[in-house]
Amino acid sequence: MRKELNVQIERPQLWLDTEITFAQVPGWCGHLTMDLKMSIIRHHERDMTPRPCIVWLCGGGWLQMDRHAHLADFAGLARAGFVIASAEYRTSNFVPFPAQLEDVKAAIRYLRANAARYAIDPERIGIMGESAGGHLAALAGVTGGTREFDKGLYLEESSAVQAVCDWYGPTDLGKMIDAALEENAIQPEGIVLGGKADDKEFVDKMNPISWVGEDTPPFLILHGKEDSVVPFEHSEWLYDALTKAGCPVEFYSLEGADHADLPFFQPQIEEIIRAFFAKRLGAGGADPQ
Repeated sequence: MRKELNVQIERPQLWLDTEITFAQVPGWCGHLTMDLKMSIIRHHERDMTPRPCIVWLCGGGWLQMDRHAHLADFAGLARAGFVIASAEYRTSNFVPFPAQLEDVKAAIRYLRANAARYAIDPERIGIMGESAGGHLAALAGVTGGTREFDKGLYLEESSAVQAVCDWYGPTDLGKMIDAALEENAIQPEGIVLGGKADDKEFVDKMNPISWVGEDTPPFLILHGKEDSVVPFEHSEWLYDALTKAGCPVEFYSLEGADHADLPFFQPQIEEIIRAFFAKRLGAGGADPQ
């Protein structure tokens, strides 16, 4: 069989760039050097039009993470006009908080400093994460007005983001620790605090709701009503804090959905995420709102 085709160009070609070192931090017990890596889904070099970027942070209770977790699910967002950058951060077995937030902010600064290389518009960077990654995404969003957690290279660049999508992230670590103590259990939130769970001021710094203010960027919150890991109330508390501060916020509760459950990876949710970032960052020539 032989056929001649006139193929219509309907979608862009994408590259997956997987071995990008965006920072070097102390490794093994502080004695050695550890590379922090980033993987980027970007558009072909034939079209270097600057595009909005979404930074992705996977979860794992701050104890483990893999920058490729769920990355394949975001090819549709890349084809819709975004650059997707999945960033590594140090886990709590390496170093406690605030190192994780420092790593996330280092990734954002790297992307701004190298925006031309990856065809990113440095004025249009959003962040998205799930579970512990959702917590860090929210925390990066609400701390854009402080440089307290900016460490390392490219300090001339801002680590602020213009929009945040939080998938079922913890928002009040103090309440989670109290619940764990009642059950006489050691939980990941206690480990990432590095023995400072009794230091209220320190714990408050790790709570996204502590930093919410009038300059907080727009938020999209997604949470399953049957979440068995991070109680649904955490997203309600964040929504209430954002609403009280007058911040634009959209909150979707998923009926019957558990933690990291299949409903979060369906086309209906992808379209909600796409529309949110398109509105807030601009995509396809749209002006950010």
